Amino acid sequence: MNYEHKELAGGRWQKLSFFEQMANIGSEVERAVNWKNKKNQDYCQRAFLRALELLDLTIADQQSWPRLKELNRLREVLADYFVFENTYGSTDISWHNYFFAFNYAASLKRAS
Repeated sequence: MNYEHKELAGGRWQKLSFFEQMANIGSEVERAVNWKNKKNQDYCQRAFLRALELLDLTIADQQSWPRLKELNRLREVLADYFVFENTYGSTDISWHNYFFAFNYAASLKRAS
């Protein structure tokens, strides 16, 4: 497979905490949302695909097994928002709020 995040896919991703992984996924989702709002579909899709790549690395990580249901649902809802018809009614703000908690938790871990 051809990874965009080669270093992370090479094993570094599994060394990050779950909160750090989710915060990184959230950064790519934020980029995708920003490009979507700027009407740049190409950059939006690229950021979305990078987010999916990171999410797939998290899903494949054995440590995330207890969270597997949430991660797979997250993948489904992201695809619905960026590719399909947004059946779940996600918004830019709902994505920001969802990932903000992971950013906050990851920053608390770094501060300690």
